[in-house]
Amino acid sequence: MTKLNTSNSELDLDRPNIEDYLPSGCIQEPHGKLRLRDLLDISPTLTEAAGAIIDDSFTRCFKSIPPEPWNWNVYLFPLWCLGVVVRYLILFPLRVLVLTVGWIIFLSAYFPVHFLLKGHDKLRKNLERCLVELICSFFVASWTGVVKYHGPQPSRRPKQVFVANHTSMIDFIVLEQMTAFAVIMQKHPGWVGLLQSTILESVGCIWFNRSEAKDRETVARKLREHVLGADNNPLLIFPEGTCVNNHYTVMFKKGAFELGCTVCPIAIKYNKVFVDAFWNSRKQSFTMHLLQLMTSWAVVCDVWYLEPQNLKPGETPIEFAERVRDIISVRAGLKKVPWDGYLKYSRPSPKHRERKQQSFAESVLRGLEENEI
Repeated sequence: MTKLNTSNSELDLDRPNIEDYLPSGCIQEPHGKLRLRDLLDISPTLTEAAGAIIDDSFTRCFKSIPPEPWNWNVYLFPLWCLGVVVRYLILFPLRVLVLTVGWIIFLSAYFPVHFLLKGHDKLRKNLERCLVELICSFFVASWTGVVKYHGPQPSRRPKQVFVANHTSMIDFIVLEQMTAFAVIMQKHPGWVGLLQSTILESVGCIWFNRSEAKDRETVARKLREHVLGADNNPLLIFPEGTCVNNHYTVMFKKGAFELGCTVCPIAIKYNKVFVDAFWNSRKQSFTMHLLQLMTSWAVVCDVWYLEPQNLKPGETPIEFAERVRDIISVRAGLKKVPWDGYLKYSRPSPKHRERKQQSFAESVLRGLEENEI
């Protein structure tokens, strides 16, 4: 019994004290009889919590929506089994062969160009640009990609930047097969990181690490330098900063909109009839994501190159970013939500939790004061 009392005392010490979150001197002893149900009346807080759970628009942005099952009876199930055999035993080996041939052609041409044309920079960059577009085309072919491009193809001009909504790393591949963009992207480990640090750097791509504050300063400096170069590849930025499930758009970071240059929006919309192209990097490696695409029937999407936009007089970079986000969301049929995509990688700040705790404590105090009256 003594041991049980001791453990209960230790638990009491761990519980937050409501008085710690209230201003000093505001607690008064009640004159009347205090009833337990008055003290424990937390219905407003429970209502707020239940509302957040029911209408969790933040979590919905980063979840795959499973397709409706259709192989639910004896007539359709054999067709589904036949489809599995075709996709995994016929299409998948053919797609692996296509991608392998693509890599053989690419590597046999890229390394001689990269190392033997050191003194002919302009010719070397043009050939490397064409080779990167070629290997991206082989990647799209390995998914049986059906991509429809709308609008004029991007061109190389100084003081312009392209921004697009972000669903997967394949967004870059889909856009790169038409135009050799220099992309701003998170540094990845493994074979993807090896490609980033070797081949993709030849087209001027810039890498960063979210956790490193110094990287942000370096990237901001490289962005300004890149947009001023007339011979540099067009700059592509995904201002959401993370992959979203192609149903929503989260807040755009303002970095691309405070460079003082023309912003060219690109809207990307995937057709989910055959496969969901959303990449949830926290649950799936990019290798497994590619295997999922290569074992599907096809990857179908539309790409719209939209009208270039400039900062209006009196408009802030944040307002400019929201205006461009509106244009992309409307064109791709995406729903806007007021969330920062970086919250996906971090926990709520202690200050935010303390404000909620203080708000709850003050509501309890008001209830006690009303009972006294």
